[in-house]
Amino acid sequence: MAGFSDMSCDGRDVARLILQVQNCSDRVTMDVGSLMEVAYEYIDLIDLCYLQWLAWLFYPLVLTFILPICLLLLLYASAVFLHVYRLRHLLRTAALSRHYWDSARYEVVGFEKIPISGPALLIYYHGTIPIDLYYVMAKMIVHKDRQLRAVGDRFLFKIPGFRLLMDVFCVHPGTVSQGVELMRDGHILAIAPGGVREAYFSDEYYKMLWGKRIGFAKIAIEAKVPVIPMFTQNCNEAFRTPQNRPITYIGDPIPYDPDISPEKLAIKTRVLCSVLILQVQRAIEGLIKTHQRIPGSIFHAQLERLPGFPSGPTQPSEHEVHTD
Repeated sequence: MAGFSDMSCDGRDVARLILQVQNCSDRVTMDVGSLMEVAYEYIDLIDLCYLQWLAWLFYPLVLTFILPICLLLLLYASAVFLHVYRLRHLLRTAALSRHYWDSARYEVVGFEKIPISGPALLIYYHGTIPIDLYYVMAKMIVHKDRQLRAVGDRFLFKIPGFRLLMDVFCVHPGTVSQGVELMRDGHILAIAPGGVREAYFSDEYYKMLWGKRIGFAKIAIEAKVPVIPMFTQNCNEAFRTPQNRPITYIGDPIPYDPDISPEKLAIKTRVLCSVLILQVQRAIEGLIKTHQRIPGSIFHAQLERLPGFPSGPTQPSEHEVHTD
């Protein structure tokens, strides 16, 4: 390590010290002061070797946790800012807010597919950090005058100081009954079925890790609302490259089938949920195959920002977003 380069523990030094101790012990007239000096030097060298071993042992742990700690500090900084904002009531002008929006290098394709009024479910692929959802929230407030509701993991509400942050961003714990109630009130609800598992364990091939999570399908069927798929290009690579410009693609809405009777709906809820889940998965997979280079690459993500380089997959995809 760089911090211990001047304290490297070499086997030759240890052998040299041992030889000095043996030479001192072989003398008939042994200098006690010299022997003690050699012994202290030998002990110091052992201490340096032990410290160097500890440094190499904990260095990977520091690299593993330093990034989540930085993210946690940034989130806490946002929460502190909200508390100060609530106390001081400082407001930015619309022109200044637009300036920050334009300088963020963010683009939404298919934004018109999100309705201006009425309920809908926005189902999206959970990238490493869902920064794309935050931008969509801001864009909906600016251009559609609507507040996008979102579903967050329950552990977010247990972090001290985060409840105000969740309330400001209209993030809810995400029960089915609460989601249906929001739909009946006419809101748009954003859900990432993959959640934190998809954010941490999905790779550069952008596989969706939904497991058996069917809550969003139950909400859509019970509330009788359309489902809108969403995916952000290079969302996993953009996390590691701050200069990358994210582009969010909104797919065609998957409408609710009004011909389903209440009796059939009650009996085959799980079957209908499975069908709806397959439709949404195919829709999001269609967005990924159409607009995302597989496997994802930081180098190609940077090249796509330059004029003359193709964006998205190397060859046109035959898959299209299905709405049936």
